[in-house]
Amino acid sequence: MNRTETYIARYIGNFFSVYLCAEKGCSPHTVRSYANALSSYIDFIETTQHIRSERITTAYVTKKLVLEYLSWLEDKKNVSVSTRNQRLAAIHSLCRYLQRVDVPHIDRWQDVLTIKTKKGTAKPMSFLSVDGIRLLLNQIPTDTISHRRDLAMLALLYDTGARVNELVLLRPCDLHLEEPAYLVLQGKGNKNRAVPLQKKNVALLTEYLNDNLLHRPEMQTEPLFKNRVGGRLTCAGVTYILMKYIRKAHSANPDLVPVKLSPHCLRHTRAMHLLQAGVNLVYIRDILGHVSILTTEIYARADSRQKREALEKAYRDVIPETSDDGSRPSWETDRSLKEWLKRLGSRNH
Repeated sequence: MNRTETYIARYIGNFFSVYLCAEKGCSPHTVRSYANALSSYIDFIETTQHIRSERITTAYVTKKLVLEYLSWLEDKKNVSVSTRNQRLAAIHSLCRYLQRVDVPHIDRWQDVLTIKTKKGTAKPMSFLSVDGIRLLLNQIPTDTISHRRDLAMLALLYDTGARVNELVLLRPCDLHLEEPAYLVLQGKGNKNRAVPLQKKNVALLTEYLNDNLLHRPEMQTEPLFKNRVGGRLTCAGVTYILMKYIRKAHSANPDLVPVKLSPHCLRHTRAMHLLQAGVNLVYIRDILGHVSILTTEIYARADSRQKREALEKAYRDVIPETSDDGSRPSWETDRSLKEWLKRLGSRNH
C-alpha cells in the first residue's frame, strides 16, 4: 500500500457519525441510504478489483472507478437512473468530507465531484382519484385492533401527505388532537412541520390510541405505529400493509385502483386532491414539506384535468360569440376541435 493512502474504513465512522449526523444533521433515512450506497460501492470494488473490503484504501476512490461503478450499477444490477444518481450523491458526500480530512489527495476528491448526475426519463405521476382513495380505505375492516391500526395509519398517510419514513417515526407526543388538531412531522434534514388533521382522522386516531393505551404519559415517546412484536413499524412493513388492501381494492374495481401502488403515491394523491380543490400551491408546499415551490409545481403540471379546464376557460373568455341565434360559439359545437383540445389536455407536459 502506498504510504500516502489510508484504509477507507478509518474514515467511514467519522463520515457518518460526525460529518453526516452531527454537522449536517442528516435524517436517519439519508444515513441509511448513504450506508447502502457505500456498501454497494465496496461490493463493486471487491468484485471487480478482487480485494477484500478491509484492504480497500482511498486509492480505490477515483473518478475512473466511480464511473465504472455507475455503469456496473446500470448494466449489471439493472438499477434505475434515479438509484444511480442516489448512489453518486452518497459518493459525492464522502468526497466532500475527504477533501477536509485527506488534503494531500484533494485533487482526486475534486475530480470525483465533477461527475454529473444522469438525466432520466420522467415517469408519469401515479395517484388515485377521490373515488379511488375512498374505495381503498373502505377495504379496511374495523373489527380488530390491528385492522383499526391499518385504517388509522393509511388514512393518516393520505390525510397529511406524509412521506412513509416520516410516518414510521411518529410518536404519540407528536399528535395534538385538541382543536385545532394537528401533528408534527420530522421531514428531510430533521426539519419539523405541523400538518392539520381532519375531524374523521382525529376520531380514528383517538380510538387507536385508546385501543393501545398510547394516551398514557409513559407511552408518549413510544412508536405510534408498531408491528406484531411491539417494535417500530418499518417502511417495508407499511408497504406490505398497503399492498394487502390495494389488491382487494383492485379486485373490486380495477379502473379505480391499479394492481400496484407505493405509499408515496398516497402523498401524490393528497397533493393532487388539494390542488384540484383550489388550495394554493404555497399551502400545499408547506403541508408536504417541500423546500422550494418549484418542487410542488410538478402537481400542477401533472393535472391534465386542470390544463383542459383552464384552456377551455381561456377560449370562452377571449373568443366572441358570432352566432345570431343565441347558440353556443362554433368552436363548442365543432367536435374535431373539442377532441383536439381534450387530447392536448390529456398529455402531461
